[in-house]
Amino acid sequence: MMFHETSLAGVFEIHVEPKQDERGFFARTWCQQEFDAQGFTSKLVQCSISINTRLGTLRGLHYQAAPHGETKVVRCTKGAIYDVILDLRPGSRTYRRWTSLLLTSEKCNSVYIPEGCAHGFLTLEDETEVFYQMSEFFNAESARGIRWNDPAFRIAWPGRVEIISDRDRTCPDFEAKHQHSERV
Repeated sequence: MMFHETSLAGVFEIHVEPKQDERGFFARTWCQQEFDAQGFTSKLVQCSISINTRLGTLRGLHYQAAPHGETKVVRCTKGAIYDVILDLRPGSRTYRRWTSLLLTSEKCNSVYIPEGCAHGFLTLEDETEVFYQMSEFFNAESARGIRWNDPAFRIAWPGRVEIISDRDRTCPDFEAKHQHSERV
């Protein structure tokens, strides 16, 4: 595997190194030894998929708060997504910045997202499937969201949002939520 750091501290795009022959190719998509050598969290306890039937489906921006913060490895196994990672780690040099990647089944690429970052995506094709590997179990009380169009971040989505959950559509503004938590 080849690891390329993005503009966000600790967020890496991962490319496979295919071994090709007349049948097609074979490639490793995850290896504990390679992740450990990069200094990544290599503990994986849960895998999930999302099936998205229509182009323009937006999921996110999601994360889990401490003590259930999670590291994720995300791959698009069918179709294509515009994948967005938002740094919410107060001590990070890239705090409150975001980056995006094009993840596609054809490119066989994935993204390593460290704990403390929110994640979301917009489907660029019908019938898109996304595969997630997580370092922590889902905990409903720790589940958090940042609204996809929060003015605090000005994320530039490449297409029209056609389908979005009520939960994702109605997340409070980050600034309002942040100010409220400071007053408490």
